[in-house]
Amino acid sequence: MTVQEEINKLKKEKNAIILAHNYEPPEIQDIADFTGDSLELALRANDVTEDIIVFCGVLFMAETAKILNPEKKVILPAPDAGCLLADQLSPEMIKSARAKYPGAEVVLYVNSTAESKAYADIVCTSANAVDVVKSLESETVLFGPDSNLASYVQEQVPGKKIIPLPEGGHCPVHMEFTPADVTSSKEKGYTVICHPECPAEIRKHCDVIASTGGMMKNAGMSDKWAVMTEKDMVHRLKTEFPGKEFLAFEKAVCEDMKKISLNDLLNSLKSESPQINLPSEVARKAESSIRRMIDLSRR
Repeated sequence: MTVQEEINKLKKEKNAIILAHNYEPPEIQDIADFTGDSLELALRANDVTEDIIVFCGVLFMAETAKILNPEKKVILPAPDAGCLLADQLSPEMIKSARAKYPGAEVVLYVNSTAESKAYADIVCTSANAVDVVKSLESETVLFGPDSNLASYVQEQVPGKKIIPLPEGGHCPVHMEFTPADVTSSKEKGYTVICHPECPAEIRKHCDVIASTGGMMKNAGMSDKWAVMTEKDMVHRLKTEFPGKEFLAFEKAVCEDMKKISLNDLLNSLKSESPQINLPSEVARKAESSIRRMIDLSRR
């Protein structure tokens, strides 16, 4: 019996579901029951009926699934799969910013810790950040922890004042791209699509700016794409659109997204561990900001 067969057998026996992010290794994406971006995964996690959720992604994603499903077992096969972006923001920073900007609402990118989400008014993803900010009453918005996404939102919502929190927070993977990457890709006939986490100097030269879910939706627009986000997004695109050409940038690697192997996944199903658990007060407060986003996304 192959590892994949063992995983599928155990999954059925234990009434488990495997959720995976678009940046996971190809073999993990292929075995998952559902693969998507952060918004799609949050929406899917909210509707889970299985007893066990095995989350193939990073810690903040598994935390979100647990917050939405406190009675279920949520397993993260690689407990050290963190997020360098999420680690750049702390609850203390949020409390300090609220004191400095009284009346400002706090929007936190889903790429943040549960402890930080507990101090947010609403959560967003790159797919719905603009809509989330537009929905707010306050003219000043504290937005963290990705300053590049904050600047993108500011471009799309010029009527509000977006304060990045912290200033200069960023995803290291999306800082790997250069204007020369855009230029050379266009010279080779590629339509260039980039993630809004990319710096403004990259975004302004690209043909399309989109979340990974948005990249899936836009794929029909061209036959040749240069994809400026984590490299394994291209596996998902190739799987869904086999007749098109997608260029991955091998330097764009999220090491934390590569920490889960098929054997890790199998062992987690066998042992039903490591489980995600959160302090009840943190989970309760964070749930409010997450559900506010989900409600907005489903209107």
